[in-house]
Amino acid sequence: MPISTPAQAKANATAKTAAAKTAAKTPRKAAPPQRAVKSPARKVATAPVATPRKPVAKKPVVRSAVAAVKSVETSKIKAPKKPKLIRDSFTMPKDEYQAIDSLKQRATRLLHSAKKSELLRAGIMALSAMDDKHLAAVLARVPALKTGRPSRS
Repeated sequence: MPISTPAQAKANATAKTAAAKTAAKTPRKAAPPQRAVKSPARKVATAPVATPRKPVAKKPVVRSAVAAVKSVETSKIKAPKKPKLIRDSFTMPKDEYQAIDSLKQRATRLLHSAKKSELLRAGIMALSAMDDKHLAAVLARVPALKTGRPSRS
């Protein structure tokens, strides 16, 4: 056996590892698929019989104390549901419309600015708080108007 130098030994080792890598990369031949042997009498497959299942007891959910406290806090902080707003238009005499403006000025002097819709809603609250006798008396003082848009004159 000839004596090899360290450089030759290193080259031989590199060649062996390269050969091993290429052998690992090459696919092996797959075995040919086997054909099924036909049997003379075939069995008819039947559907499996459904067996009643036993009820499975659910495991209790274990939560950490921090998660339980957070869920309680979030349930208390829920914002109140906003009421649905409805837009409407109506006809009123000019002097009553000017009364709304004077009420807005009075509210400003009382250090509370008010919009027209706020004044109308406050009036509805005041009427709702009245008993039937007072409500009937106030409604008797309000003249009835012809419905619809006023004519252009």
